[in-house]
Amino acid sequence: MSNELKDIRAALEHQMALFGDLVVVPASPDSEVPHSVLPPEPSPESSPEPSPESLPLPVSEQETVLQTAPEPQKEPVQNEPEATTATPATGDGVYERISALIPEDSPLRGMSSLEEVQTWVAATELIELDRSRINPVFGVGNPQANLLVIGEAPGADEDKKGEPFVGRAGQLLTKILEAIGFERSEVYIANILKSRPPDNRKPKPDEISAHMPILHKQIALIQPKLILCVGRTSGTSLLGIDSSLKDMRGTFHDYHGIPVLVTYHPAALLRNPNWKRPTWEDVQLLRERYDKLTA
Repeated sequence: MSNELKDIRAALEHQMALFGDLVVVPASPDSEVPHSVLPPEPSPESSPEPSPESLPLPVSEQETVLQTAPEPQKEPVQNEPEATTATPATGDGVYERISALIPEDSPLRGMSSLEEVQTWVAATELIELDRSRINPVFGVGNPQANLLVIGEAPGADEDKKGEPFVGRAGQLLTKILEAIGFERSEVYIANILKSRPPDNRKPKPDEISAHMPILHKQIALIQPKLILCVGRTSGTSLLGIDSSLKDMRGTFHDYHGIPVLVTYHPAALLRNPNWKRPTWEDVQLLRERYDKLTA
């Protein structure tokens, strides 16, 4: 067997291990993501109910996803018209508009690097959670990434290590990114909150409001061309809307000129494999838009 065929076989085996029977052609940065070969839609009744011990996820994310039950199979997402056409994130105007969202009296306004912001975040208490945390979870990845991934808040593993998405859900996120041709090191990963809520509860509105300027500054400095929000809280907090996950996913939203895609949190996929299929559809859309924006 030639080396090329071995590489193709290895890529297919990796994606089959990640998405079950969803056999797809490996994504390439130089080509559009091909359609997957999809199996018949699994019956919810045929899927075993996971045990509580298999749920490594924040409770808040589990409760969020539970509110969004799987809907009947619809036409492939790729063929659906986009609800919102996002303007490509080009030029400084996009990021200036996001910088303007930071309060005028905030020290963040005068900062010019992620390192400076990270140092300030580590030394500053904006909310009670900043006092009870073990470590601030600022963000990790390429400081000039074209793709920004945003979650909800740190969990126990993240709080201990000071890095987002390092538990089982984080490992799955890494595999999903790899399945569409991204190394974890080439994207930037952050959360809405930089401190862990107690018992992994859902962030409160005042906590989100206090930490959101930090994320605004991160976006302004990184200048991503595309944003992926994982989980309902991440999507509603960034976009400022009150929608269900099923209403937000499958299409791009405009965030001051940056296209934003919202999909399931990797933790939800660990609990319910039936959500892997719509997530795979979403990330294929993400890769296709990424290639167009960076061509």
